[in-house]
Amino acid sequence: MAHSHRTPAGRASRRNFLKIGTLGGIGLPFSDFLRMQARAADGDEPGATTVTTAAGTDAKAQNMIMIWLSGGPSTIDMWDLKPDAGGGIKGPFQPIDTSAEGIQISDKLPQMADVMDRCTVIRSLAHSIPAHGPGTVYMNTGNKPSPAVRYPSLGSLTSRLLTTPDEVPPYVSFGNDRNSGTNAGYLGPAWNPFQVQNGDGRLEVRGVTLPEDVTLDDLSGRVRLLDTFDYRMSVLDGVADVVSGIDQFQEKALNILRSSKTREAFFLDGESAETRERYGNDGFGRSALAARRLVEAGVRFVTLGTGGWDTHGNNFNTLQNRLLPPVDRTVSALIADLDEKGLLDSTIVYVAGEFGRTPRINGNTGRDHWARSMSVVLAGGGFPGGTAYGSTSTDGMEVADDPCSPEDVSATILAALGVGPDRTLQTRTGRPMQLFREGTSIDALLA
Repeated sequence: MAHSHRTPAGRASRRNFLKIGTLGGIGLPFSDFLRMQARAADGDEPGATTVTTAAGTDAKAQNMIMIWLSGGPSTIDMWDLKPDAGGGIKGPFQPIDTSAEGIQISDKLPQMADVMDRCTVIRSLAHSIPAHGPGTVYMNTGNKPSPAVRYPSLGSLTSRLLTTPDEVPPYVSFGNDRNSGTNAGYLGPAWNPFQVQNGDGRLEVRGVTLPEDVTLDDLSGRVRLLDTFDYRMSVLDGVADVVSGIDQFQEKALNILRSSKTREAFFLDGESAETRERYGNDGFGRSALAARRLVEAGVRFVTLGTGGWDTHGNNFNTLQNRLLPPVDRTVSALIADLDEKGLLDSTIVYVAGEFGRTPRINGNTGRDHWARSMSVVLAGGGFPGGTAYGSTSTDGMEVADDPCSPEDVSATILAALGVGPDRTLQTRTGRPMQLFREGTSIDALLA
Protein backbone atom coordinates (compact mmCIF):
# COMPACT_ATOMS: atom_id res chain seq x y z
CA MET A 1 0.00 0.00 0.00
CA ALA A 2 1.20 3.49 -0.80
CA HIS A 3 1.64 5.96 2.06
CA SER A 4 1.03 9.68 2.02
CA HIS A 5 2.85 12.27 4.08
CA ARG A 6 2.52 15.93 4.83
CA THR A 7 5.31 18.41 4.22
CA PRO A 8 5.82 21.38 6.54
CA ALA A 9 4.61 24.68 5.14
CA GLY A 10 7.21 26.45 3.05
CA ARG A 11 9.20 23.32 2.26
CA ALA A 12 9.16 21.89 -1.27
CA SER A 13 7.46 18.50 -1.19
CA ARG A 14 8.97 15.53 -2.98
CA ARG A 15 6.08 15.45 -5.41
CA ASN A 16 6.17 19.17 -6.18
CA PHE A 17 9.93 19.07 -6.60
CA LEU A 18 9.73 16.28 -9.13
CA LYS A 19 6.91 17.92 -11.03
CA ILE A 20 9.09 20.97 -11.56
CA GLY A 21 11.67 18.82 -13.34
CA THR A 22 9.29 16.73 -15.40
CA LEU A 23 10.45 15.75 -18.87
CA GLY A 24 8.08 16.82 -21.62
CA GLY A 25 4.95 16.21 -19.58
CA ILE A 26 5.78 12.55 -18.86
CA GLY A 27 7.29 10.57 -16.02
CA LEU A 28 6.50 11.56 -12.48
CA PRO A 29 3.17 13.32 -13.00
CA PHE A 30 2.13 10.13 -14.75
CA SER A 31 3.41 8.08 -11.82
CA ASP A 32 1.59 10.44 -9.47
CA PHE A 33 -1.53 9.60 -11.47
CA LEU A 34 -0.84 5.90 -10.93
CA ARG A 35 -0.13 6.53 -7.27
CA MET A 36 -3.52 8.19 -6.91
CA GLN A 37 -5.14 5.16 -8.52
CA ALA A 38 -3.40 2.75 -6.20
CA ARG A 39 -4.31 4.72 -3.10
CA ALA A 40 -7.92 4.85 -4.20
CA ALA A 41 -7.88 1.12 -4.87
CA ASP A 42 -6.36 0.40 -1.45
CA GLY A 43 -8.72 2.75 0.34
CA ASP A 44 -6.10 5.35 1.31
CA GLU A 45 -7.84 8.25 -0.40
CA PRO A 46 -11.38 9.56 -0.75
CA GLY A 47 -13.07 7.97 -3.70
CA ALA A 48 -12.13 4.45 -2.67
CA THR A 49 -14.84 1.91 -3.39
CA THR A 50 -16.27 -0.93 -1.39
CA VAL A 51 -15.54 -3.43 -4.15
CA THR A 52 -12.53 -5.24 -5.49
CA THR A 53 -10.99 -4.22 -8.80
CA ALA A 54 -11.78 -7.38 -10.69
CA ALA A 55 -14.33 -8.47 -13.23
CA GLY A 56 -17.29 -10.34 -11.84
CA THR A 57 -17.63 -14.07 -12.37
CA ASP A 58 -20.66 -13.48 -14.61
CA ALA A 59 -18.81 -11.19 -16.98
CA LYS A 60 -19.50 -11.87 -20.64
CA ALA A 61 -17.34 -8.99 -21.83
CA GLN A 62 -13.89 -7.77 -20.88
CA ASN A 63 -13.55 -4.54 -22.88
CA MET A 64 -15.62 -1.83 -24.48
CA ILE A 65 -15.31 0.57 -27.40
CA MET A 66 -17.77 3.46 -27.30
CA ILE A 67 -18.42 5.33 -30.54
CA TRP A 68 -19.91 8.74 -29.84
CA LEU A 69 -21.90 10.62 -32.48
CA SER A 70 -21.74 14.12 -31.08
CA GLY A 71 -24.61 16.50 -31.73
CA GLY A 72 -27.58 14.13 -31.65
CA PRO A 73 -27.72 11.66 -34.56
CA SER A 74 -30.94 11.34 -36.54
CA THR A 75 -31.58 7.76 -35.56
CA ILE A 76 -34.97 7.82 -37.31
CA ASP A 77 -32.98 8.06 -40.57
CA MET A 78 -30.45 5.41 -39.51
CA TRP A 79 -31.70 2.56 -37.35
CA ASP A 80 -35.48 3.04 -37.09
CA LEU A 81 -36.93 4.31 -40.35
CA LYS A 82 -40.65 5.02 -40.64
CA PRO A 83 -41.57 4.24 -44.28
CA ASP A 84 -45.30 4.26 -43.52
CA ALA A 85 -45.32 7.66 -41.82
CA GLY A 86 -46.60 10.78 -43.52
CA GLY A 87 -44.52 13.03 -45.76
CA GLY A 88 -43.75 15.41 -42.93
CA ILE A 89 -41.94 12.59 -41.11
CA LYS A 90 -40.73 10.11 -43.69
CA GLY A 91 -37.44 11.16 -45.25
CA PRO A 92 -35.98 10.21 -48.64
CA PHE A 93 -33.94 7.29 -47.29
CA GLN A 94 -35.31 3.78 -47.77
CA PRO A 95 -35.19 0.79 -45.43
CA ILE A 96 -33.12 -2.18 -46.60
CA ASP A 97 -32.88 -5.76 -45.42
CA THR A 98 -29.85 -6.73 -43.38
CA SER A 99 -27.96 -9.87 -42.43
CA ALA A 100 -30.30 -10.07 -39.42
CA GLU A 101 -33.62 -11.55 -40.46
CA GLY A 102 -36.50 -9.13 -39.99
CA ILE A 103 -34.32 -6.11 -39.21
CA GLN A 104 -34.11 -3.24 -41.67
CA ILE A 105 -31.96 -0.12 -41.47
CA SER A 106 -31.21 2.83 -43.76
CA ASP A 107 -30.09 2.23 -47.33
CA LYS A 108 -27.30 4.73 -46.59
CA LEU A 109 -25.73 2.16 -44.24
CA PRO A 110 -25.20 -0.85 -46.54
CA GLN A 111 -22.00 -2.05 -44.85
CA MET A 112 -23.62 -1.88 -41.42
CA ALA A 113 -26.48 -3.92 -42.90
CA ASP A 114 -23.94 -6.68 -43.57
CA VAL A 115 -22.95 -6.92 -39.89
CA MET A 116 -26.36 -6.48 -38.25
CA ASP A 117 -26.43 -10.19 -37.44
CA ARG A 118 -23.76 -9.32 -34.88
CA CYS A 119 -25.60 -6.25 -33.52
CA THR A 120 -28.42 -5.41 -31.16
CA VAL A 121 -30.30 -2.25 -32.05
CA ILE A 122 -32.22 -0.74 -29.13
CA ARG A 123 -35.11 1.22 -30.62
CA SER A 124 -36.96 2.12 -27.43
CA LEU A 125 -34.49 4.35 -25.60
CA ALA A 126 -35.95 7.59 -24.29
CA HIS A 127 -35.10 10.35 -21.85
CA SER A 128 -36.15 13.91 -21.07
CA ILE A 129 -33.03 16.05 -21.64
CA PRO A 130 -32.89 17.34 -25.25
CA ALA A 131 -29.91 19.63 -24.57
CA HIS A 132 -26.39 18.87 -25.76
CA GLY A 133 -24.34 19.30 -22.59
CA PRO A 134 -26.65 17.67 -20.03
CA GLY A 135 -27.75 15.02 -22.53
CA THR A 136 -24.13 14.14 -23.21
CA VAL A 137 -23.37 13.76 -19.52
CA TYR A 138 -26.52 11.68 -19.03
CA MET A 139 -25.75 9.24 -21.84
CA ASN A 140 -22.06 8.93 -20.93
CA THR A 141 -22.60 8.40 -17.20
CA GLY A 142 -26.00 6.72 -16.96
CA ASN A 143 -27.07 9.29 -14.36
CA LYS A 144 -29.07 12.46 -14.79
CA PRO A 145 -26.83 15.50 -14.33
CA SER A 146 -26.94 16.98 -10.86
CA PRO A 147 -25.61 20.31 -9.55
CA ALA A 148 -24.58 18.51 -6.36
CA VAL A 149 -22.70 15.50 -7.75
CA ARG A 150 -20.56 14.89 -10.82
CA TYR A 151 -21.07 11.28 -11.84
CA PRO A 152 -18.31 9.13 -13.34
CA SER A 153 -18.42 8.08 -16.97
CA LEU A 154 -18.85 4.47 -18.03
CA GLY A 155 -15.16 4.46 -18.95
CA SER A 156 -14.12 5.67 -15.51
CA LEU A 157 -16.37 3.11 -13.83
CA THR A 158 -14.94 0.36 -15.98
CA SER A 159 -11.32 1.32 -15.34
CA ARG A 160 -12.04 1.65 -11.61
CA LEU A 161 -13.92 -1.60 -11.13
CA LEU A 162 -12.00 -3.92 -13.47
CA THR A 163 -8.35 -4.86 -13.36
CA THR A 164 -6.05 -3.84 -16.22
CA PRO A 165 -2.63 -5.24 -17.18
CA ASP A 166 0.23 -3.13 -15.84
CA GLU A 167 1.59 -2.52 -19.33
CA VAL A 168 -1.41 -0.59 -20.67
CA PRO A 169 -3.58 2.35 -19.60
CA PRO A 170 -7.06 1.26 -18.47
CA TYR A 171 -9.14 3.96 -20.21
CA VAL A 172 -8.27 5.81 -23.40
CA SER A 173 -10.25 8.61 -25.04
CA PHE A 174 -9.86 9.97 -28.55
CA GLY A 175 -11.12 13.54 -28.73
CA ASN A 176 -12.47 16.10 -26.29
CA ASP A 177 -14.05 15.59 -22.88
CA ARG A 178 -17.66 15.95 -24.13
CA ASN A 179 -18.75 18.49 -21.52
CA SER A 180 -16.93 16.41 -18.87
CA GLY A 181 -19.10 13.42 -19.78
CA THR A 182 -16.07 11.17 -20.21
CA ASN A 183 -14.45 12.14 -16.92
CA ALA A 184 -14.37 10.44 -13.54
CA GLY A 185 -16.60 12.82 -11.59
CA TYR A 186 -16.70 12.04 -7.88
CA LEU A 187 -14.10 9.27 -8.27
CA GLY A 188 -11.44 11.93 -8.77
CA PRO A 189 -8.93 12.63 -11.54
CA ALA A 190 -7.04 9.38 -11.09
CA TRP A 191 -9.77 7.67 -13.08
CA ASN A 192 -10.02 10.18 -15.94
CA PRO A 193 -9.20 8.86 -19.42
CA PHE A 194 -5.79 9.03 -21.03
CA GLN A 195 -6.35 11.55 -23.84
CA VAL A 196 -5.14 10.67 -27.32
CA GLN A 197 -3.64 13.33 -29.54
CA ASN A 198 -4.50 12.63 -33.17
CA GLY A 199 -2.69 14.90 -35.58
CA ASP A 200 -0.90 14.56 -38.91
CA GLY A 201 -1.74 10.87 -38.96
CA ARG A 202 0.23 10.23 -35.74
CA LEU A 203 -1.50 8.91 -32.64
CA GLU A 204 -0.09 9.36 -29.17
CA VAL A 205 -1.36 9.40 -25.61
CA ARG A 206 -0.27 12.21 -23.34
CA GLY A 207 1.91 10.70 -20.64
CA VAL A 208 2.13 7.30 -22.33
CA THR A 209 3.86 7.99 -25.65
CA LEU A 210 7.36 9.40 -25.57
CA PRO A 211 8.05 12.65 -27.44
CA GLU A 212 9.94 12.09 -30.68
CA ASP A 213 13.17 13.57 -29.30
CA VAL A 214 13.18 11.36 -26.18
CA THR A 215 14.47 7.79 -26.14
CA LEU A 216 13.99 5.09 -23.55
CA ASP A 217 17.68 5.46 -22.67
CA ASP A 218 17.04 9.14 -21.99
CA LEU A 219 14.13 8.18 -19.78
CA SER A 220 16.19 5.63 -17.88
CA GLY A 221 18.87 8.23 -17.28
CA ARG A 222 16.20 10.63 -16.12
CA VAL A 223 14.87 8.07 -13.67
CA ARG A 224 18.34 7.45 -12.26
CA LEU A 225 18.65 11.19 -11.69
CA LEU A 226 15.24 11.28 -10.01
CA ASP A 227 16.34 8.34 -7.89
CA THR A 228 19.03 10.57 -6.40
CA PHE A 229 16.56 13.39 -5.85
CA ASP A 230 14.11 10.95 -4.26
CA TYR A 231 16.71 9.90 -1.72
CA ARG A 232 17.81 13.44 -0.91
CA MET A 233 14.27 14.72 -0.58
CA SER A 234 13.39 11.84 1.73
CA VAL A 235 16.30 12.81 3.95
CA LEU A 236 15.25 16.45 3.94
CA ASP A 237 11.67 15.58 4.80
CA GLY A 238 12.63 12.98 7.37
CA VAL A 239 10.42 10.34 5.79
CA ALA A 240 11.64 6.99 7.02
CA ASP A 241 9.67 4.82 4.62
CA VAL A 242 10.82 6.53 1.43
CA VAL A 243 13.72 4.63 -0.05
CA SER A 244 15.98 5.43 -2.93
CA GLY A 245 15.06 3.90 -6.25
CA ILE A 246 11.96 3.71 -8.33
CA ASP A 247 8.82 3.02 -6.31
CA GLN A 248 6.15 0.72 -7.67
CA PHE A 249 4.18 3.56 -9.20
CA GLN A 250 7.11 5.01 -11.08
CA GLU A 251 7.86 1.46 -12.17
CA LYS A 252 4.33 1.05 -13.50
CA ALA A 253 4.65 4.34 -15.37
CA LEU A 254 7.86 3.09 -16.93
CA ASN A 255 6.27 -0.27 -17.72
CA ILE A 256 3.59 1.49 -19.76
CA LEU A 257 6.06 3.82 -21.43
CA ARG A 258 8.32 0.92 -22.33
CA SER A 259 5.54 -1.49 -23.16
CA SER A 260 5.55 -2.81 -26.69
CA LYS A 261 1.81 -3.35 -26.26
CA THR A 262 1.12 0.33 -25.80
CA ARG A 263 3.55 1.57 -28.41
CA GLU A 264 2.57 -0.97 -31.02
CA ALA A 265 -1.13 -0.26 -30.57
CA PHE A 266 -0.51 3.18 -32.09
CA PHE A 267 1.81 1.92 -34.80
CA LEU A 268 -0.88 1.42 -37.42
CA ASP A 269 1.69 0.66 -40.11
CA GLY A 270 1.84 -2.74 -38.45
CA GLU A 271 -1.53 -3.43 -40.08
CA SER A 272 -1.87 -4.35 -43.72
CA ALA A 273 -2.72 -1.66 -46.24
CA GLU A 274 -5.96 -3.53 -46.87
CA THR A 275 -6.97 -3.30 -43.20
CA ARG A 276 -6.09 0.38 -42.96
CA GLU A 277 -8.11 1.06 -46.09
CA ARG A 278 -10.98 -0.97 -44.72
CA TYR A 279 -11.22 1.25 -41.63
CA GLY A 280 -10.61 4.44 -43.58
CA ASN A 281 -7.54 6.64 -43.82
CA ASP A 282 -8.96 9.52 -41.81
CA GLY A 283 -8.95 10.45 -38.14
CA PHE A 284 -12.06 8.43 -37.36
CA GLY A 285 -10.83 5.33 -39.15
CA ARG A 286 -7.36 5.50 -37.60
CA SER A 287 -8.84 5.97 -34.15
CA ALA A 288 -11.12 2.95 -34.55
CA LEU A 289 -8.25 0.77 -35.76
CA ALA A 290 -6.11 1.93 -32.83
CA ALA A 291 -9.05 1.18 -30.51
CA ARG A 292 -9.15 -2.40 -31.72
CA ARG A 293 -5.40 -2.70 -31.17
CA LEU A 294 -5.72 -1.18 -27.70
CA VAL A 295 -8.37 -3.62 -26.50
CA GLU A 296 -6.32 -6.40 -28.06
CA ALA A 297 -3.47 -5.25 -25.80
CA GLY A 298 -5.71 -5.27 -22.72
CA VAL A 299 -7.10 -1.74 -22.44
CA ARG A 300 -10.52 -1.95 -20.80
CA PHE A 301 -12.36 1.02 -22.30
CA VAL A 302 -11.76 3.14 -25.40
CA THR A 303 -13.99 5.92 -26.64
CA LEU A 304 -13.89 7.73 -29.98
CA GLY A 305 -16.34 9.39 -32.30
CA THR A 306 -17.31 11.99 -34.85
CA GLY A 307 -19.13 15.33 -34.61
CA GLY A 308 -21.46 17.39 -36.72
CA TRP A 309 -24.69 15.49 -36.03
CA ASP A 310 -26.69 18.56 -34.96
CA THR A 311 -28.59 18.67 -38.26
CA HIS A 312 -31.24 21.36 -37.75
CA GLY A 313 -30.94 22.15 -41.45
CA ASN A 314 -30.15 20.17 -44.58
CA ASN A 315 -30.36 16.95 -42.59
CA PHE A 316 -30.59 14.47 -45.44
CA ASN A 317 -27.83 15.83 -47.66
CA THR A 318 -25.52 16.14 -44.65
CA LEU A 319 -26.22 12.59 -43.55
CA GLN A 320 -25.88 11.10 -47.03
CA ASN A 321 -22.80 12.99 -48.17
CA ARG A 322 -20.79 13.60 -45.00
CA LEU A 323 -21.89 11.85 -41.81
CA LEU A 324 -23.15 8.37 -42.66
CA PRO A 325 -20.44 7.12 -45.08
CA PRO A 326 -17.58 7.14 -42.53
CA VAL A 327 -19.77 5.59 -39.82
CA ASP A 328 -20.97 2.91 -42.24
CA ARG A 329 -17.41 2.13 -43.32
CA THR A 330 -15.56 2.34 -40.01
CA VAL A 331 -18.03 0.87 -37.54
CA SER A 332 -18.77 -2.09 -39.80
CA ALA A 333 -15.04 -2.64 -40.28
CA LEU A 334 -14.45 -2.54 -36.53
CA ILE A 335 -17.20 -5.06 -35.80
CA ALA A 336 -16.12 -7.42 -38.56
CA ASP A 337 -12.44 -7.13 -37.64
CA LEU A 338 -13.09 -7.82 -33.95
CA ASP A 339 -15.13 -10.85 -34.98
CA GLU A 340 -12.46 -12.18 -37.33
CA LYS A 341 -9.83 -11.87 -34.59
CA GLY A 342 -11.99 -13.63 -32.01
CA LEU A 343 -12.37 -10.46 -29.94
CA LEU A 344 -16.01 -9.56 -30.53
CA ASP A 345 -17.46 -11.91 -27.90
CA SER A 346 -15.36 -10.21 -25.24
CA THR A 347 -15.63 -6.63 -26.56
CA ILE A 348 -18.72 -4.42 -26.46
CA VAL A 349 -19.09 -1.91 -29.28
CA TYR A 350 -21.56 0.83 -28.33
CA VAL A 351 -22.77 3.44 -30.86
CA ALA A 352 -24.69 6.35 -29.33
CA GLY A 353 -25.29 10.09 -29.15
CA GLU A 354 -26.86 12.43 -26.62
CA PHE A 355 -30.36 12.24 -28.14
CA GLY A 356 -32.13 11.70 -31.48
CA ARG A 357 -33.86 14.10 -33.85
CA THR A 358 -37.49 15.07 -34.23
CA PRO A 359 -39.58 12.74 -36.37
CA ARG A 360 -41.20 15.77 -37.95
CA ILE A 361 -39.04 17.52 -40.56
CA ASN A 362 -38.70 21.26 -40.00
CA GLY A 363 -38.86 24.08 -42.55
CA ASN A 364 -35.09 23.91 -43.17
CA THR A 365 -35.25 20.26 -44.26
CA GLY A 366 -33.75 19.43 -40.91
CA ARG A 367 -34.70 17.69 -37.72
CA ASP A 368 -34.47 19.24 -34.26
CA HIS A 369 -33.58 17.86 -30.82
CA TRP A 370 -35.67 14.90 -29.69
CA ALA A 371 -34.94 12.67 -26.69
CA ARG A 372 -38.35 11.00 -26.27
CA SER A 373 -37.54 8.29 -28.81
CA MET A 374 -34.09 7.30 -30.07
CA SER A 375 -31.95 4.32 -30.97
CA VAL A 376 -28.51 3.03 -30.01
CA VAL A 377 -26.56 0.04 -31.28
CA LEU A 378 -24.64 -2.59 -29.31
CA ALA A 379 -22.45 -5.28 -30.83
CA GLY A 380 -20.43 -8.08 -29.30
CA GLY A 381 -19.84 -8.51 -25.59
CA GLY A 382 -22.28 -11.40 -25.33
CA PHE A 383 -25.27 -9.35 -26.47
CA PRO A 384 -27.64 -11.25 -28.78
CA GLY A 385 -26.74 -10.52 -32.37
CA GLY A 386 -29.41 -9.92 -34.96
CA THR A 387 -31.79 -8.46 -32.39
CA ALA A 388 -34.02 -5.39 -32.35
CA TYR A 389 -35.11 -4.52 -28.82
CA GLY A 390 -38.22 -2.39 -28.34
CA SER A 391 -40.07 -0.29 -30.85
CA THR A 392 -41.50 3.15 -31.47
CA SER A 393 -44.86 4.30 -32.78
CA THR A 394 -45.59 4.42 -36.49
CA ASP A 395 -44.74 8.12 -36.59
CA GLY A 396 -41.65 7.63 -34.42
CA MET A 397 -42.79 10.19 -31.88
CA GLU A 398 -42.77 7.94 -28.83
CA VAL A 399 -41.76 4.55 -27.55
CA ALA A 400 -44.34 1.84 -28.16
CA ASP A 401 -42.83 -1.28 -26.57
CA ASP A 402 -40.16 -2.08 -23.97
CA PRO A 403 -39.18 1.47 -22.98
CA CYS A 404 -35.72 1.90 -21.49
CA SER A 405 -33.61 4.75 -20.18
CA PRO A 406 -29.91 5.69 -20.29
CA GLU A 407 -29.68 4.25 -16.77
CA ASP A 408 -31.06 0.91 -17.99
CA VAL A 409 -28.67 0.71 -20.93
CA SER A 410 -25.69 1.70 -18.76
CA ALA A 411 -26.63 -0.86 -16.09
CA THR A 412 -26.93 -3.49 -18.82
CA ILE A 413 -23.47 -2.68 -20.16
CA LEU A 414 -21.91 -2.85 -16.68
CA ALA A 415 -23.71 -6.14 -16.03
CA ALA A 416 -22.22 -7.56 -19.23
CA LEU A 417 -18.82 -6.51 -17.88
CA GLY A 418 -19.51 -8.42 -14.68
CA VAL A 419 -20.42 -5.48 -12.45
CA GLY A 420 -23.65 -6.21 -10.62
CA PRO A 421 -26.32 -3.79 -9.41
CA ASP A 422 -25.27 -4.17 -5.76
CA ARG A 423 -21.90 -2.54 -6.32
CA THR A 424 -21.42 0.78 -4.57
CA LEU A 425 -18.89 3.58 -4.74
CA GLN A 426 -17.95 6.53 -2.56
CA THR A 427 -17.54 10.18 -3.34
CA ARG A 428 -14.27 11.82 -2.35
CA THR A 429 -15.98 12.98 0.85
CA GLY A 430 -16.96 9.43 1.73
CA ARG A 431 -20.60 9.53 0.66
CA PRO A 432 -21.80 6.09 -0.52
CA MET A 433 -23.18 6.04 -4.05
CA GLN A 434 -25.04 3.55 -6.19
CA LEU A 435 -23.60 3.12 -9.66
CA PHE A 436 -26.88 4.34 -11.14
CA ARG A 437 -29.54 6.15 -9.14
CA GLU A 438 -32.33 4.73 -11.26
CA GLY A 439 -32.68 2.01 -13.81
CA THR A 440 -32.04 -1.71 -13.97
CA SER A 441 -30.30 -3.95 -16.45
CA ILE A 442 -32.32 -5.26 -19.38
CA ASP A 443 -32.58 -8.99 -18.74
CA ALA A 444 -33.65 -9.78 -22.30
CA LEU A 445 -30.26 -8.56 -23.55
CA LEU A 446 -28.26 -10.50 -20.96
CA ALA A 447 -29.88 -13.92 -21.31
